[in-house]
Amino acid sequence: QVQLVESGGGSVQSGGSLRLSCAASVNIGSRYCMAWFRQPPGKGRERVAVIGRNGGTTYADSVKGRFTISQDNAMNTLYLQMNSLKPEDTAMYYCAAVTAVSWTPCSLRSQYTYWGQGTQVTVSS
Repeated sequence: QVQLVESGGGSVQSGGSLRLSCAASVNIGSRYCMAWFRQPPGKGRERVAVIGRNGGTTYADSVKGRFTISQDNAMNTLYLQMNSLKPEDTAMYYCAAVTAVSWTPCSLRSQYTYWGQGTQVTVSS
């Protein structure tokens, strides 16, 4: 069982930055695909960024060049650095994890097993 707790959300103006953190209850370095998802009000959930066991990253087109996913294995923490924020980035952001498997790269995993409670990000124009 993996427990995930997000923090770092808040309200910022357009163009600002935020850094989200996700504290995991287990070592996340080599066993799990880790990802950030978001869900805007009244809309579906979108996968924002993924980081695989070897550190490879994948981003949604909407955040490429602005967001960076990273992890600190020693601290069992996942991060999402968000720069140049836009009003359309407003959403509840969730950290998620799924056990990595050798036959499917993390970039292709769509179903995640473990979820945090979410942290709200609001960007005003």
